[in-house]
Amino acid sequence: MTPVDSHKQRIARTFGRAAGNYDRHAGLQRASGQRLMTTVGPRSGWTILDAGCGTGWFSRLWRAQDNRVLALDLSPDMLAQARGNHSAHAYLAGDIEHLPLGTATVDMCFSNLAVQWCDDLPRALAEFYRVTRPGGTIAVSTLAEGSLSELRQAWSYVDQGVHLNRFLTSSAIAQAFAPYRHQISTARHTLHYPQLSALLHDLKGVGAGHLRDGRAPGLTGRLCLQRLEAAWARYEGHFPLSYQLNYGVIYRD
Repeated sequence: MTPVDSHKQRIARTFGRAAGNYDRHAGLQRASGQRLMTTVGPRSGWTILDAGCGTGWFSRLWRAQDNRVLALDLSPDMLAQARGNHSAHAYLAGDIEHLPLGTATVDMCFSNLAVQWCDDLPRALAEFYRVTRPGGTIAVSTLAEGSLSELRQAWSYVDQGVHLNRFLTSSAIAQAFAPYRHQISTARHTLHYPQLSALLHDLKGVGAGHLRDGRAPGLTGRLCLQRLEAAWARYEGHFPLSYQLNYGVIYRD
């Protein structure tokens, strides 16, 4: 097993553990995906790949518009949830960076908050471009540097452990889109929680606890959470958590 394969298997296991309760905690994912759908507009009669489909929430929405939907995910457990929800016409276990599809076989690649888990964003976009037919569309949302800044700052007061993944800068994301005819936009989305426990429960519930580089030793348990809570910069009594989102659309020539 190569290091990359091992990394991807850990991602699949992490999201697999979250699959059963994912939709209860995926408010950000739904907001992001809805904006991405609105950006590209309605479609009908297209073959659409939902890459990183999760439980198939957006696969179902595309299917309801009379499209043929292929749901792809790295996690077999997520795919099982999507299949149980009758989300798509076909279900593919696979890696976005190595799509198990032929060249020019879909009309749209739709990928909502999935490519941040890829090792190589340019490769992921190249794969989307390869499998999309000329005249088709590639729609991608992803997290950028600046996401989870409140959590990162609070942890810095608690210990020196590695608790969060690093995200690409918006300029690096824009550079990955640069070879293609495209449009790109950014937005900041902040959620507010009445308790820290609810915030952390949501993060765990969407599988965001995976760390590419592991977790360094540090405080654990109740003492750790008490110190984290004390270090958090609150807003009107709530715990804010912000995400920096990038939305990109590529037009397949």
